[in-house]
Amino acid sequence: MARRAPKSDIDESELAVRAPKKRAVGVPAIVHALQIAQEQMGVVRSAETLLRMNQKQGFDCPGCAWPETDKRHIAEFCENGAKAVAEEATIRRIGPEFFAEHSVADLQRHDDWWLGQQGRLTHPMIKEAGATHYTPISWDDALDAVATALRGLDDPNEAVFYTSGRASNESAFLYQLLVRGLGTNNLPDCSNMCHESSGSALGETLGVGKGTVSIEDVHDADLLIVAGQNPGTNHPRMLSALEKAKQRGARIVAVNPLPEAGLQRFENPQTVKGLIGGGTAMADRFLQIRLGGDQALFQALAKHLLEAEDRTGGVLDHDFIAEHTSGVDEFTAGVRALSWAEIETATGLAEDDIRAVGDELLASKSTIVCWAMGLTQHPHAVATLRDVVNLLLLQGNVGRPGAGVCPVRGHSNVQGDRTMGIWEKPPAAFLDALDAEFGFSAPREPGHDVVDAIRAMRDGRTKVFMALGGNFVSATPDTEVVEAGIRSTELTVQVSTKLNRSHVVTGRRAIILPVLGRTDRDRRGGREQRVTVEDSMSAVHASRGRLAPPSDDLLSEVAILARIAQRTFRDRPGSPRADWAGLEEDYARIRGHIERVVPGFDDFEERIAGGRTFVLPNGPRDARSFATSTGRARFTANPVEYPRIPEGRLLLQTLRSHDQYNTTIYGKDDRYRGIHGGRRVVLVNPDDVIALGFAEGDIVDLVSEWTGPDGVLQLRRAPEFRVVGYSTPRGNAAAYYPETNVLVPLDSVAAVSNTPTSKSVIVRLERR
Repeated sequence: MARRAPKSDIDESELAVRAPKKRAVGVPAIVHALQIAQEQMGVVRSAETLLRMNQKQGFDCPGCAWPETDKRHIAEFCENGAKAVAEEATIRRIGPEFFAEHSVADLQRHDDWWLGQQGRLTHPMIKEAGATHYTPISWDDALDAVATALRGLDDPNEAVFYTSGRASNESAFLYQLLVRGLGTNNLPDCSNMCHESSGSALGETLGVGKGTVSIEDVHDADLLIVAGQNPGTNHPRMLSALEKAKQRGARIVAVNPLPEAGLQRFENPQTVKGLIGGGTAMADRFLQIRLGGDQALFQALAKHLLEAEDRTGGVLDHDFIAEHTSGVDEFTAGVRALSWAEIETATGLAEDDIRAVGDELLASKSTIVCWAMGLTQHPHAVATLRDVVNLLLLQGNVGRPGAGVCPVRGHSNVQGDRTMGIWEKPPAAFLDALDAEFGFSAPREPGHDVVDAIRAMRDGRTKVFMALGGNFVSATPDTEVVEAGIRSTELTVQVSTKLNRSHVVTGRRAIILPVLGRTDRDRRGGREQRVTVEDSMSAVHASRGRLAPPSDDLLSEVAILARIAQRTFRDRPGSPRADWAGLEEDYARIRGHIERVVPGFDDFEERIAGGRTFVLPNGPRDARSFATSTGRARFTANPVEYPRIPEGRLLLQTLRSHDQYNTTIYGKDDRYRGIHGGRRVVLVNPDDVIALGFAEGDIVDLVSEWTGPDGVLQLRRAPEFRVVGYSTPRGNAAAYYPETNVLVPLDSVAAVSNTPTSKSVIVRLERR
């Protein structure tokens, strides 16, 4: 029997700090995953659920987007994947009686962990204007209320439609069709806050905003550079792929401000060596780089290659550069002019240590660079990723086996959502195909991304906010501005499996539409339906839940969206011509539309039959073809940028704990970093702790300082954090989000991508 939900929030007075771990996974991961699974699901339900996870006839993990190989292990999941499934497949329930007992004001007083632990939502609920509580509402009345609000807008741009990365391809496609049928491209999604910088840089330089490698390429690489990423917590199954590469002779370089256990030693729980043999040493080199110094590092590595080419020749792939690229001379001129003194200042690394990694590149015949949020959430993130591409292009490390770019995505279908058209700036070819398929005219004007959506709400330009999954309030920057903006709207609509902060910070009216999850059986039209997802490496496969739904009348995302669309577009001229009822009854019909609109989905239904996976076309990977402005892969010249930290201040990065996936808090610990029983800690170099006049264990407020476009210094405060001495570069600090999102200024964004700069926040510590 699963335990009941907790009655109280995390008690930070119980926080304990121990030595960080130097190895990841192993028996402790198994024990912890099974403990949480048992607490949420019970023993029998845990077994029947976890053994179907990531299997060909099972369901796709609702956690990260790391791909599977064609041959699956019987336990094809990791610790955090098991925790993600336990959260969704929990037997805890939230019905109307819960909302009768708890007012919205009461729920607002609870933390994110407590809210998420209460269980699955089972019934549509509404909070009327001025009401203190949510109350039950029928499905018909709830969906009518949403459609009435959308039909009553003076301008379709008065609505914002957010999406998390858990939406299936089918529901994402219907969602964007609903939104564009209404007449807007206001489709912000979680990509805007994570890998938008990757897409911006890769689209510009390689012609496709996705990675160019397969899981087999990872296995076969000579050298893997893992930068700004913590796979042991955020993508644990990646460690198995890195281990396989190591077994085949690969070298691994870790680049990160914090030493992370998963890149030190991996104890694979599916092997004898991993359980009792000490596991596998992972990174051959660790560069403990200063926050924001990565662009200088990649230019320095390119400089090392150019100098070696000058000495001996045979380093650069001149044939590839001549045949497939443009702009190399401008790039190399800038790199040659860069001084090693500036490189050392920007990175905090010694020249010899950087050159040692440069020698790894010289010895490698096939190199992959992997990265995540550590590179994408800085003001100069796009320039940094252009320089990642520049480095790989010098040696022809794009479009051949074991080589390429590998942005490691977070949510399981965040890449698929973008493929399906969840984007505020859709390409004209996609909109033209959509118009032809559905007989309407989709809007061409770019819509709001996440930051612009918040600005629109802040400025009173948004009347309706709808979220297909996710936790917008906790995921976004500048929490106080976001909450004020949300409260200014007329209606907020949350399509959700579980309670979170976004359900308790609402518009004047608020509707909760409970939805089936990945693990739930979805029976429509007299048959069980399946959906599809796309992983980080452009592979598409089916997912089918098997568990009995938490409530008999729960609807799927597809059903909710189809019914809203049917109501919204009834007797409305110029709307998409679609058989909404038919699409709800048979998801294969949606896939038929996708096949005709989105390139690469030919014979969609046949290609996913029997649990098969197919890979979408990728020009750089498949044929060294590049759909850029020059028709070639583009070298770019980017002046080096890096943060300047004022005296007495620290540069803060927000990050996850190990018991966390995005804004979902699974537990109170971050055992790899030695943090137990609490979350309000700030990790600071011990020398900085002393220099700033504090002692370890002091309780401080974090105060961010940012000068806005008007030249006015803006201050933001996150109270009561415990100072923890930790191995981080001088001048750098780290703390968990969403607690520190309040410190990230809304208007502090990456150039080009408009991504919030959550890894580049100037703060001071203020004694309580």
